[in-house]
Amino acid sequence: MKKIDTHLHLLYPDRVSYPWVDAVPPLKGNFQLEDYKKASVDCGITGAVFMEVDVAPGQMGEEAQWVQELANAEGSGILGIIAAARPEADDFEARLDAVSVPLLRGVRRVLHTQADALSQSSRFRANLRRLPGRGLSFDLCVLARQLPLAIELVDACPEVTFILDHCGVPDIAGGAFESWSNSIGHLAGRDNVLCKISGLPTYCAPGETGTEVLRPWIERVIQCFGWDRVVWGGDWPVCTLNGSLKGWVEALDALLAEESEAHRAALYSDNTRRVYGLG
Repeated sequence: MKKIDTHLHLLYPDRVSYPWVDAVPPLKGNFQLEDYKKASVDCGITGAVFMEVDVAPGQMGEEAQWVQELANAEGSGILGIIAAARPEADDFEARLDAVSVPLLRGVRRVLHTQADALSQSSRFRANLRRLPGRGLSFDLCVLARQLPLAIELVDACPEVTFILDHCGVPDIAGGAFESWSNSIGHLAGRDNVLCKISGLPTYCAPGETGTEVLRPWIERVIQCFGWDRVVWGGDWPVCTLNGSLKGWVEALDALLAEESEAHRAALYSDNTRRVYGLG
């Protein structure tokens, strides 16, 4: 099954600064497009959407511009770009202009590292409501405990298309299924939200990333969102903190082995082309 990876991070510390990596030593250094291509051999990945990597605030435009340059090279495989944004800022429109490259398809503001109140401000919500006018979606990155806040944000911005990253960051290692499951069910009731099945191995206990561990969490997401509102993401290189990209792909392929080709194609490529406008 051919796949489009909706969550590819690339780190080029010689080009831009990533302040957060000091707290995650395994991710310090270069994680470049060539490295990703080596890691994704035999995974069936035919293209990818670049996901912003929380660069230093003054370099968000620079990140988008150089990823566009990477994408312009023949055979890059980069089909779209999700750039960093600061909806809480007074100059949000100017910041959007700075990242408005040809392959821009959406923006993201990482919320799970920020105060809960950030997404509750009237300015944040008003700025998000500007995105549809530019043909842009919003990748929603929150912790499981913040899912009720995510629901409030979605309800305040009904015209915005939201993509929930990493299934809402469930605590798989801790087995915290019930509260997460309830929140996922409520969020899925909003038709303008899709769920990205990505990042899950990182939230498992060390080395416990197999199909049967992941099954209840993934099946719950699909049960709630249906096959037309789910997409897949590799979350490379973050996925290497507890396994490998290939291991993640193999676990999910095994879990979906009995599903129809239409269902697997929806998850792995068709929905992605639709929601991110990849053609």
